[in-house]
Amino acid sequence: MNIIIVAKSSSTPKVLRLGNWRSLSLLGAAAGIGMLGLLGIGAWAGSAVGGAYGARTDLAKARAELEAQRAEVEATRAAVMRDMDALALRVGRLQAEAMRLNALGERLVKIGKLNDGEFDFRAAPAMGGPAPKPGFRRTNSADVAQSLDQLQADLTEQATGLGLLESMLMDRELDQSLLPAGMPVRNGYISSRFGGRTDPLTGKPDFHPGVDFNGTRGQDILAVASGVVAWSGRRSGYGNVVEIDHGNGHRTRYAHNLANLVQVGDPVRSGQLIARMGSTGRSTGNHVHFEVWKDGRLVNPSTYIRAMR
Repeated sequence: MNIIIVAKSSSTPKVLRLGNWRSLSLLGAAAGIGMLGLLGIGAWAGSAVGGAYGARTDLAKARAELEAQRAEVEATRAAVMRDMDALALRVGRLQAEAMRLNALGERLVKIGKLNDGEFDFRAAPAMGGPAPKPGFRRTNSADVAQSLDQLQADLTEQATGLGLLESMLMDRELDQSLLPAGMPVRNGYISSRFGGRTDPLTGKPDFHPGVDFNGTRGQDILAVASGVVAWSGRRSGYGNVVEIDHGNGHRTRYAHNLANLVQVGDPVRSGQLIARMGSTGRSTGNHVHFEVWKDGRLVNPSTYIRAMR
């Protein structure tokens, strides 16, 4: 059996005789080379397909990692914004607390009657110091948070202390306002003092239990301390009388009034108008008879009169 092989149209055909072993060897070699070629082409095609698939896989992984990083950045940004919002809120609260303490401090300056300019709560306190040493550690967020915590604790403690001081000063001021001091008239003069004197109606020696302030009819009579009206009416020899209980063992009496302007149980404050000057009762003219009682005993009003507020 012969096999004719035509490589080109212009070349001479080759004739293989199958009966010849050399021809069979050549045919087998040619078939083997063909098979190797086909295998090479398949391998190349497979590697090309596999390479494209691997590239797509790597690209997908890169995109996934990028998305994960982007999500992490967004989460970090959101956390930072929350921290900044919380920090701003704490700073706002501390500013409000500082303003409250400044207002309280100004009140204490007035109550304590401190010198003007001694405590200026509107100006920041003066501070200073040497420059930081090289290599000094920078402040981080943890330091800021710790400083804010300490500042808040200090402000709370100071607020408590100032509140107690305010209460103490107000109590002291209240006690002072309840203590008789000054004169029961805005103007006038003392026409008769406390103690022994000659009675103006009988001419005989007598004891005068108060101090008389001369004035004009209808002139204002003022409370010399805060308290509650304990009596408002007439008393024998005194005419129209107002008595005020100051709650600390002190009691004051204002007599010979033209008219009483307060009633029993009325609260009054120091310097308040309580009556009009007159000459009712046992009197020779317009004046106010002023008495001071301490723990149920008459005392000389002169000491309290000199204690002007």
